[in-house]
Amino acid sequence: MKNKLITIAAGAAALLLLTGCANRDAAVVDDEDYPSKAITLVVPYAAGGASDLSARTLAAAMEESLGQSIIVENRTGGAGSVGLSYLSGRPADGYSIGYLPVESVMLQYQGYDLDPAAYDVLGQIVSVPATIAVPADSPYETLQDLVDAAEANPDSITVSNSGAGSIWQAATTALNEVAGVSLKPVPFDGGAPAVTAAIGSQVDAVIAGISETAPAAADGRLRVLAIFDDEASDALPGVETAKSLGFDVSIGGWGAIGAPAGLPDSVRDALSEAVKAGVESEEFTSVINKSGNLPVYKNSSDFTTFFNAESERFGALFAE
Repeated sequence: MKNKLITIAAGAAALLLLTGCANRDAAVVDDEDYPSKAITLVVPYAAGGASDLSARTLAAAMEESLGQSIIVENRTGGAGSVGLSYLSGRPADGYSIGYLPVESVMLQYQGYDLDPAAYDVLGQIVSVPATIAVPADSPYETLQDLVDAAEANPDSITVSNSGAGSIWQAATTALNEVAGVSLKPVPFDGGAPAVTAAIGSQVDAVIAGISETAPAAADGRLRVLAIFDDEASDALPGVETAKSLGFDVSIGGWGAIGAPAGLPDSVRDALSEAVKAGVESEEFTSVINKSGNLPVYKNSSDFTTFFNAESERFGALFAE
């Protein structure tokens, strides 16, 4: 077994520096009337996953600040690229916003035509630790059992994830490198269907966010073998970190809210303030903490700095 530390900073979505150029399809906005109608929040993954939970909970909290309905729209496919591409092509008028996952800084290095500069960042909202779980009736009682099986039968142990090129597939790669095995990744269009596949024993295991595996573990449908974080979580009593089990892997996702680049300053400010109020609301923090995820707020400026560092880190990783 390799003793190699692989750390990929956590958290699900955000985007780059303001470019100063307006979205070419931007509509004229009457700043004084904004918002005067419902806002659409695009989630690039299937309903029921960690990204969807964070987005829907935040949307409800943001409605109170903005005084308008926020309609969550799931647009899945391509490890999030379909929804992210759709969002970037919407008018920069403040009526289309979206959940930006960690894949926002990963997919550009994997052949997807996505430009991080196509978004205005409104703020980070969440950090999502990764977990690995197996069906409740699986013969693999521990992470070591799963690794031993993969070592004995290379490429035979299947592990579902939220999509090819996703952070959870990257987690599978990280575990393979540390353990010296070849777990076989199986992509789905989001964490929820990946978890469902594991519950139904369509795969041997799943790597997904803690909020996606913890509920199924609580009602006996999954057995979580480890958390890929520096600390254990109250959401998964008795489950140890991979590090404490001898596998030096710490990896997770982050999530933020963004919009097509070129928002009018006053509209951008209104949305940013609503994101901040939403993340700090009791409603949001209670739901997210209970899920096992971590409510984390970073404003646009601070998160842009973090995003740039993440983009560079993933660029170096995928260049190896």
